[in-house]
Amino acid sequence: MNERIGFVGVGRMGANMARRLKETGFAISGVYDANVSAAQELAAELGCPACAELREITRLSDVIITVVSDDAAMKQIYRGGLVSRARGKLFINCATVSPEIHVAIQEKVEKAGAQSLEACMASSIPQARQGTLYLMCGGRTEAFERAKPILEKLGSSIRYIGEAGKAAQVKALVNMVMNINTAGLAEGLGLGAALGLDLAMLREVFAQTGANSNVLRTDGEDMQNRDHACFFSAAHAAKDSGIALKLAKNLSLNLPLAAATKKQYDRMMTEGLGALDKSGIAELTFPGRHQSKPAAAATAGS
Repeated sequence: MNERIGFVGVGRMGANMARRLKETGFAISGVYDANVSAAQELAAELGCPACAELREITRLSDVIITVVSDDAAMKQIYRGGLVSRARGKLFINCATVSPEIHVAIQEKVEKAGAQSLEACMASSIPQARQGTLYLMCGGRTEAFERAKPILEKLGSSIRYIGEAGKAAQVKALVNMVMNINTAGLAEGLGLGAALGLDLAMLREVFAQTGANSNVLRTDGEDMQNRDHACFFSAAHAAKDSGIALKLAKNLSLNLPLAAATKKQYDRMMTEGLGALDKSGIAELTFPGRHQSKPAAAATAGS
């Protein structure tokens, strides 16, 4: 526990991971976020600096954990001074981003004399706070071994997948299948509602038959009760489905269910529902719920 740990990206996942490590005896050396007020609030809570520059996080830390939203954000932080004077440091990247981004980051970090590990998370906010994340790791084995004491405080299941990019591939497939299951459940319950069936009964039957899934446990009741407090947003579901579809396209592989699911989540974005939890996809399938926005009027002469 001698490693000083800095965090880049302290939204709900990153902030709760930092709290967890602080509680388990690690020194949090600093936090950074584009949302300055969020960084300052967490820094005051944890008793560490809220760094104004990325290079400051690296200077203060032995290990830097990044938890950002997407490919663009990941590229931005690694171009923004994060690897300045990084020799000997370890970067643990926990965001769901494209596999090629992790490969490029490892190359960049190693040129600076540092180490990089992807630690993709297949869990949500409560697990981040409790230290029960499911972590899939990719990169050099020596980076994984160095990171293990930290990861063991964050996750109850830690799996080394392989070289850089491989864990991100697995994470993309996990989220692709999860999103398909979520969309399928929303359609099943939506049709049940339209038929006038008792949805509590229907969920019980689903749970004891081939319609069962982990998504039924996490999202089924929320879909019925329209409780879409966000743990994993529709916007992230759309983004992650896109990552998987890009992998398939590169291999000339057709994935019609994944493509149809992404269209549904893209529609949520268009309809202003992107901030809802992924369970909010039920708003598109249950009768009498969401009213779609009218199509834009045709321009004159079109």
